[in-house]
Amino acid sequence: MPMQINRLEQLFDILKDREKQRLIVVWAVDGHTIEAVNEAVDLGLVNATLVGDRDTILARCDEMKIDPAKFEIDHVTTDSEAADRSVRLINEGNGSMIMKGNLGTDKYMKAILNKEQGLMEPNAILSHVAVAENPVYHKLLIISDAAIIPQPDLKQKVAITGYLISTARAMGIKTPKVAIIAATEQPSPNMPACTDAAIISKMADRGRFGNALVEGPLALDLAVDKFSADIKGVKSEVAGDADCLLFPNIESGNVFYKTNAKLAGGEQGAIVAGASVPVVLSSRGDTSKTKLYSIALAAITAGK
Repeated sequence: MPMQINRLEQLFDILKDREKQRLIVVWAVDGHTIEAVNEAVDLGLVNATLVGDRDTILARCDEMKIDPAKFEIDHVTTDSEAADRSVRLINEGNGSMIMKGNLGTDKYMKAILNKEQGLMEPNAILSHVAVAENPVYHKLLIISDAAIIPQPDLKQKVAITGYLISTARAMGIKTPKVAIIAATEQPSPNMPACTDAAIISKMADRGRFGNALVEGPLALDLAVDKFSADIKGVKSEVAGDADCLLFPNIESGNVFYKTNAKLAGGEQGAIVAGASVPVVLSSRGDTSKTKLYSIALAAITAGK
C-alpha cells in the first residue's frame, strides 16, 4: 500500500517509483497542452503519445524548445480523426489514460461515449472526480461531482461514492472517510439530499463499499471542521476529518471547486471516472499546474 498523499506534489514522488503509464493526448497541437505533457514526461510521471498533425506538433515543439523525440507522435489530420484514433489506441492496449487537447469537448466525449468503439461499459456512469489542496485544510479533499452530472439520483450517487473511495485508495488512504454533503446534518424527509445520504450511509454500514467510513447527511462545516461538529454535538469519525466530499448537485460541487481555486488559492487536479481508463478533461481556464496535477491523478488511478 503506498503512503497516504497529503499534498498534490506528493503524487509526483509516488509516480516516479512506479512503472510509467502511457498517456494518449487527443489533438495535441497547441502549446498549452504540449507544455503540460512535456512537464509530466520530464518529471517522470508518464510516457506520452501525441495524436495530431505531425507538422503542427513539430512546429509547436520548435517554438517552445521542446525535444519532440521524447513523445510518440501519431499523425492524423483532423480533430475528429484524432479522437477516434486515440480511443482506438486505448482499446488496442497502447495507452492507459486519455487527455483532451485542443478540440471541443463534444467531439472528445463523443468518441469516448461511442457505444461500439468507445471506452464505456454498458450502463456505466461517468463522474467528475477532483482532488483539491486547500491552504486551511489538513489534507487533500477528493470531491465529486463538479462538472458532469447535474442532479445525480440515488443510483448515480452510489456510483460516485464508489469512485471517491477508489480514488482515495489509489492515493494510499486505507480507510477513506466520505462525507455526503447536504444543507443540514438532520435527515429531513423534505430534502432529497438528506434522504439519499441516509440511505447511502446505511448501505456503507452493511458493507456496500468495503473498508470505508461513509456518513451523511453532513453540512459542509461539519465535514471539514471538528470544532463545528463538537459545538453541534455531532459524534462522528468523519466529521472534521473527511477525505471525500460527495456533493448533492453540480451547482454545489462546481462552486466549491472554483472557490477553492479562485478565492482560497487552492490547487487541484481532476479526472472523469467511469470509463475503462481515466479521462483528463481539462478546461480552457485551467492553469498548466492544474493540467499537470490532473495528469498525475490519472496516472495514479490508472489500472486501479
